[in-house]
Amino acid sequence: MAGGVGSRFWPVSTEAFPKQFHDMLGTGDTLLQKTFQRLSHLIPKENIFILTNERYNDLVFEQLPGVTQRQVLLEPAMRNTAPCILYASLKIQKENPDAVVIVAPSDHWIEDETTFTKNVKQAFDFCSENNALMTLGIQPTFPNTGYGYIEFDKVSAEEIKQVNQFREKPDYETAKQFISQGNFLWNAGIFMWSVKSVVNAFKNNQPSLYTLFESGISAYNTNLEADFIKENYPKAENVSVDYAIMETSNNVYVIAAEFDWNDLGTWGSLYDKLDKDASSNAVVHARTLTEDASGNMIRTQGDKIVVVDGLQDYIIVDKEDVLLIYPKTKEQDIKKVLQKVKDKFGKHYG
Repeated sequence: MAGGVGSRFWPVSTEAFPKQFHDMLGTGDTLLQKTFQRLSHLIPKENIFILTNERYNDLVFEQLPGVTQRQVLLEPAMRNTAPCILYASLKIQKENPDAVVIVAPSDHWIEDETTFTKNVKQAFDFCSENNALMTLGIQPTFPNTGYGYIEFDKVSAEEIKQVNQFREKPDYETAKQFISQGNFLWNAGIFMWSVKSVVNAFKNNQPSLYTLFESGISAYNTNLEADFIKENYPKAENVSVDYAIMETSNNVYVIAAEFDWNDLGTWGSLYDKLDKDASSNAVVHARTLTEDASGNMIRTQGDKIVVVDGLQDYIIVDKEDVLLIYPKTKEQDIKKVLQKVKDKFGKHYG
């Protein structure tokens, strides 16, 4: 899934060029490229599909020159995760009714790719034998209020555990309670299932959405598909896959992931992943001279020299015609700031 805008990473991430198409960590690869490479350890490259907004079609081919148009599923409207997953599932099922699928966001950072592959294979084996909707949960390291949580069956000694329920993003006190109970995981939004299981889940839990996309079966994988999607996709309800099927199904299972994971949702989460200098500043694409400056996230374009004196725990991002200097503690407000900038200076800045 590579269709999001990533507005909390503004000014680098914009509607015209979102974060999944950027080298956010300074590794030489964009997040989309890293995700494609990670999945290709497990899945033949020709069987990896990229689900993205139609405006990003050219960006996908620039960054993944080996893929074909068959692999790039274009969304003519932004409708959250359920419609694109159902569309892709029906298309894959028509090609291979026995397919087992992983759904992965394009903007996650996973360092231990060997263990990631092991956990996904474990899920694939289970989904091949069982009617199961599976997810990878992340062991909480602190009471994070920015993630949803997965409550699993505490009694089970199996590695693959039945999910009791999904919980919305909690407040801090509730998050502390979740962690103290010991049977809660962060919801990473990584899913595995057979196409048969997921299509049945949509059929049972989202009949109108299912009917909409099922009516295009004859068009999928033919030259009629693009026209069908262009006409019908905007009619789909704007709904997440969690709400559409995961929270309402009784065959949901979870594996507690054994790998290090970060969803790279904010500048602060990027700061956490990067190496730091002697003053705990995280630096991407910049040369820095710092004095009495610590805990800052500093990012520029093209090796610019940045001199910082007397700033602690700030986000400092320089991009062409925008410079952001903003407290890390207020990073969740960057979306609101972006809206104010667009209102005052023009929509093209977002």
